[in-house]
Amino acid sequence: MEHTPYKKLRQTYGFDDIALVPGDITINPDQTDITLKIGKLSFPIPVLASAMDGVVDVRFAIAMGKLGGLAVLNLEGVQTRYADPDSVLEKIASAPPSEVTALLQKIYSEPMKDNLIGDRIKAIKKAGAFCAISLTPANTKRLSPLAVEAGADILVVQSTVTTAKHVSKSYRGLIFSELVKQVPIPVIVGNCVSYNACYKLMETGIHGVLVGVGPGAACTTREVLGVGVPQATAIIDCATAREDYHKASGRYVAVIADGGMRNGGDICKAIACGADAVMLGSIFAQTKEAPGRGNHWGMATPHEALPRGTRIKVGIKGTLEQTLFGPTSLTDGTQNLVGALRTAMGVCGARNIKEMHQAEVVIAPSIKTEGKSFQIAQGLAR
Repeated sequence: MEHTPYKKLRQTYGFDDIALVPGDITINPDQTDITLKIGKLSFPIPVLASAMDGVVDVRFAIAMGKLGGLAVLNLEGVQTRYADPDSVLEKIASAPPSEVTALLQKIYSEPMKDNLIGDRIKAIKKAGAFCAISLTPANTKRLSPLAVEAGADILVVQSTVTTAKHVSKSYRGLIFSELVKQVPIPVIVGNCVSYNACYKLMETGIHGVLVGVGPGAACTTREVLGVGVPQATAIIDCATAREDYHKASGRYVAVIADGGMRNGGDICKAIACGADAVMLGSIFAQTKEAPGRGNHWGMATPHEALPRGTRIKVGIKGTLEQTLFGPTSLTDGTQNLVGALRTAMGVCGARNIKEMHQAEVVIAPSIKTEGKSFQIAQGLAR
C-alpha cells in the first residue's frame, strides 16, 4: 500500500564526509588574501577564539590580537565574577572528573561584578588589541552599555540556539533590530544552523552570524537535547542565506563557523563550504597561553539545571603562535593553521576567501582512510 511518509529525512554531512577538489590552476600560498571584515573592522586572519573561560582571558586576547586574530572574552564567566580568576581556574583544572560539574555550577553561581567588566575590557584595549566580548541574550540589554562604555569593539550575543524571534510569556525578549541601533559597534549573533534562521537574523541588521549547534569538543548538546546539524551542511545552508540576503539587500554579513574543527583540514573545508571565518575552542585550549591549563569546557557546562557540556583534558601542545603560524613538528594538522589554509587556497586556485567559497566540495567519506592502513594501524597501537 502506498503511503506518504510522516517525515522526510535529508542526508547531512560533517567535515569527515567531504573533501576539496584541487583547482585547474594553483597559486602561491603567500599570495592569498585571507582578510576578515566584520562591519568596518578588518583582521589579517579569519580566526576567532571561542568565548570560553578555558580558552580566553585578558592575556590570551592580547596575544591573539597581536597575531592578527580576534579572541572573544566571555563577560559572564570567571573573569567578571572573581577579582583573581587564576586561582579559580586552577581549582577547575585540578578537580576530579566526578566532581567538576558540581564545582563549575558552584563557581558560576557567584554574581558578576560590573566593575570587573570594565577592568577586563580596558586591560585588553590598553595593550592595543581589539576587544570582542560575549553575552547571553538574557544579559545583553543590561551589560552591553557597560561594555561599550569601557571600549569594547565587537559585541557577540551567543546562546546554544538563537533565532530572530523568541516567544516567551514572561518577558519581552532581546530584539536584535533594536540592539544594532543602540550599540555603536558591530554585533555578531549565534548560534544557528538553518537557512531560514540565518536569513532572518541577517535581516535584523547584525554584522556576523555564528554557525554551529553542538559540534564543539566540550559540548554535549547533541547528546542531551538531540539537537544539531553536521557542520558542513549547516555552513552551506547558512552561506546560501548570506548570498541570497546579499543579493536582496546589498549588505554582506559574515558567516563564522563555530565548533567542530579539529585541525587545519577542517578549517579549510569550513571556508570552502562558505564560511568567512572560523571560531576555535579546543585547538586554542591546547596552547600555553590559554588560561584553562590544558582543560576545556563550554559556556553551558555550569548550567544549574541542565548542563550541556563537560570539562575535557586536551593537554598543552605548544604556543599560540605555533598553532597559528608554525613552525610545527606535529603531523596531525593542529598547528600552523594559517599555513594550511593558505596552502589549500593555493591548491584550489583561490586568491581570497570569496574565491575559496567557489572551490569544489565532494562527498568523500573515505577521504581520511583510503590508502591509510599503516597510519590507522599505528593509531590503534597507540
